[in-house]
Amino acid sequence: MILASQSPRRRELLEDAGFELTIIPAQIDESRIPGETPVELVGRLAAEKAEAVRASLGAGVRDDLLVAADTIVWMGDEALGKPSDASDATAMLHELSGRTHHVSTGVCAMRLAPGGERIAETRFVETTDVTFWELTEAEVAAYVATGEPLDKAGAYGIQGAGRMLVRRVDGDYPNVVGLPVARLVRELGRLMSGNADTVAESIRMGGAHA
Repeated sequence: MILASQSPRRRELLEDAGFELTIIPAQIDESRIPGETPVELVGRLAAEKAEAVRASLGAGVRDDLLVAADTIVWMGDEALGKPSDASDATAMLHELSGRTHHVSTGVCAMRLAPGGERIAETRFVETTDVTFWELTEAEVAAYVATGEPLDKAGAYGIQGAGRMLVRRVDGDYPNVVGLPVARLVRELGRLMSGNADTVAESIRMGGAHA
């Protein structure tokens, strides 16, 4: 499988699921289009990443699957990216304190013929709701001091020390880490069996909602 991402967390999730990976990071403009919702954004970026990598493949490519993903942390209509510094991380964590936010991952998977021609494709967006505990100034300061928030969207890593900030997760936990692996495996099964349409799109808002 080709993974169009340099995320170590996505790589680990897929390797733990038994996939052998070829890593080819996608280089695209990830700017948000005015009026675009967070869910629309990650769905579009995943598809653009997949196509950018597919188009770059040489004639000798042997992998028959390509997967791309993009994850966003958001609340209301505000996207919470990686903090610019410790002060920004502190502000983000106080904003999340005691509230529920959303983590959405857009996924695009392609079935490829030898040489990289696209045979079939499936796209979906998985959204998980995450609720934080009410955080004290001291708790926020201690977490920021670990340095962990500085390279994480939303200023926390649920797979690390950031799990101590989380009161509740509604939906797919690996999705918060960076990839809804269980759903992806099922979509890949459909894709490889020929039961997926050329472009089958499924937008899922909230882990427990159809």
